[in-house]
Amino acid sequence: MGHGGNVIQELTTDHREVEEIFGRIEALPPGSKDRKDLADQATIELVRHSVAEESYLYPAVREHVTGGDAMADKELEDHAKAERIMKDMEGMQADDPQFDTLMAQLMSEIRSHVMDEEQNLFPKLEAACPADALMDLGDKVRRAKKMAPTRPHPSAPDTPPANKLLAPGAGLVDRMRDALSGRGKES
Repeated sequence: MGHGGNVIQELTTDHREVEEIFGRIEALPPGSKDRKDLADQATIELVRHSVAEESYLYPAVREHVTGGDAMADKELEDHAKAERIMKDMEGMQADDPQFDTLMAQLMSEIRSHVMDEEQNLFPKLEAACPADALMDLGDKVRRAKKMAPTRPHPSAPDTPPANKLLAPGAGLVDRMRDALSGRGKES
């Protein structure tokens, strides 16, 4: 899928890509090794996406949207729930009895979060934020995703400035671990 454009277009593209991965997981039989590979791929995308949102989207919502603090806080709570689920799944194989339960919880959590962002947060941000600022945020989000961690770190800070300082280092370590293990390579 094509990335680019303003922050809303960029993040909506991410949403569609993760939903496509979820659909591929749901199409596979329980216990299939491919389910684990796809779950790892979804986790990589979700963590990168979350870090970028926490670094740039939610601060913009706080700044530009009336009631933005409460909206951003709710989104951060959603991220924390999803990250705990992903962390619980991290060491599991697809034939683990808990894997499918956790995968279903993750998909439900993410689908609810995406619906809320796309139907509530994005329209409010688009109405309140100048178009050039939305484009600038899109560029920042794309750069942040390139440096972001690829594994869940539930105890890491999720608000600036600490998250912006620590994410690149955690991202480097995660990408090295992924390269050594082959995690995240499409089969």
